[in-house]
Amino acid sequence: MPGGGRVGAVSRATSETTIELAIDLDGGAVEIASSVDFLDHMLAAFAKHSGCGLRVSATGDGMDNHHVIEDVGIALGKAIHQALGEKRGIERFGSVMVPLDEALIAASVDISGRPYLNFQVQFLREDLGALPTEMIGEFFRAVTDNAKITLHLVQMNGHVAHHVCEATFKAFARAFAQAKRVGSSADVPSTKGVIE
Repeated sequence: MPGGGRVGAVSRATSETTIELAIDLDGGAVEIASSVDFLDHMLAAFAKHSGCGLRVSATGDGMDNHHVIEDVGIALGKAIHQALGEKRGIERFGSVMVPLDEALIAASVDISGRPYLNFQVQFLREDLGALPTEMIGEFFRAVTDNAKITLHLVQMNGHVAHHVCEATFKAFARAFAQAKRVGSSADVPSTKGVIE
């Protein structure tokens, strides 16, 4: 993938899923085929609003999409962690509020080396196409655990599930875009001198 060299790639094959995922933190092509249409839409929104190149190919066991959704989150988190490398010069923190019609989501990211998810988002529908809404929090948990980031996603308003979900992914993307941005310093942004 073209870009600035901050690239991560994960191949993951289990008895439940086969995942190929690559991310370029500095841009590039976006090609997504997760076999879960609404997840594809959300991943494309993440790529667009984070400024990342993203390629995803995923197939699952056909059970209920649980395994594909969670495993794509795992792969995305691992690829982000790999692409961030030593984290020299990054801003580290990002915080935004993103509206989408009546929905309003606050997101804050700390590329801290410490996985933590605060997910306070509720859905009034059980499914968005083939994406069970109960899996959206699980997707973000898989991302944060494997990217080793702190992420707060808090719903301020909203009742249309499509809008709430899309605003959540876009808010994460925008906050992550801030946090991964490289500034003028080449230092690791931690008094410890390292972010693992």
